[in-house]
Amino acid sequence: MTTAYWLRCRECGKTYGHQPLVRAPRLGAQFGASNLYIKNDAVCMPTLSFKDRVVAVALANAQDFGFDTVGCSSTGNLANAVAAHAARLGLKTYILVPADLEPAKILNTQVYGATLVRVEGNYDHVNRLSSQIADRYNWGFVNVNLRPYYAEGSKTVGFEIAEQLGWRLPDNVVVPMAGGSLITKIRKAFNELIELGLVEDKPVKFFGAQATGCSPIARAVKNDTDAIEPQRPNTIARSLAIGNPADGIYASRVIRGTGGWAEDVSDVEIVSAIQELAETEGIFTETAGGVTTAVTARLYAHGRIQPDELTVTCITGNGLKTTDCLSGAYDQSHAIRPRLADFENFVEEHIASQENQRFSLAGEADVR
Repeated sequence: MTTAYWLRCRECGKTYGHQPLVRAPRLGAQFGASNLYIKNDAVCMPTLSFKDRVVAVALANAQDFGFDTVGCSSTGNLANAVAAHAARLGLKTYILVPADLEPAKILNTQVYGATLVRVEGNYDHVNRLSSQIADRYNWGFVNVNLRPYYAEGSKTVGFEIAEQLGWRLPDNVVVPMAGGSLITKIRKAFNELIELGLVEDKPVKFFGAQATGCSPIARAVKNDTDAIEPQRPNTIARSLAIGNPADGIYASRVIRGTGGWAEDVSDVEIVSAIQELAETEGIFTETAGGVTTAVTARLYAHGRIQPDELTVTCITGNGLKTTDCLSGAYDQSHAIRPRLADFENFVEEHIASQENQRFSLAGEADVR
């Protein structure tokens, strides 16, 4: 059995799937973890996010229903995926996004020839408008009238995790949460594999990750309730900035029902985690991945995940989509002349600068 089957193109037979599941020893060492894995959907997909999974399933069904026009409301990654897949299938597209979306994600939607509609307001305003449009026009909206198929596409993440672990389940999964669907569908995938007898039944704890500036599901988990209190998003993690998540209730139930937990992290922590993941494991993630990485670190630090437990943390999008969050984070060194002596001077200055930085950090630690 191969889970790539779920993402097979009907026209060309090309398959998408089996995104890398890699052990993360250097990042794990930073967290005090010895059995940490990363499910990396930031690569090997047409538009470099896990949304390509859900769109492949949704648009295959849109064709079956005879839609010639498709659309979606999106915080960015879904917009990119719908535009790309619709172009491949020859479908017309209308894609609605918040007006302040990251420029890279806007460009990555328009390049496929999609009709992009920028809407004043946050994602919840955009989503409400897209629901009204889906009622008015005979179009297939991926996250409205095609939502059941869209949601089922997320199960492929869970199928692949189990298969890549040698047909076994992890102890823990850490998942970023926007609308809350992904975490529930990974759980559903595991349950289906158990029912089919492909994996041994075992308890798996689910952990949700959100940004502090938009954390309605995490708050519900911490309050031990199903009730989702909508929030006004205010975070750099725009792909997770859904203040009134459609599947928030179900995500909270999955997390609490499996003995997991949810955490939220600040924008400063998000940027730091993006850098830490890149520097330790060579994976450049967008802001949502920064959220998941920072939350994973906190879960280990607070003892909610034990060091030796097999833990999978999900990275769902590529960092090239949100480079604006790193603006000003790195100094641009001066250009040198093409001479060996100039390079040697550069190296000496660089080493001296690193030593001074280490000395400064050590002094700050002593003061604390």
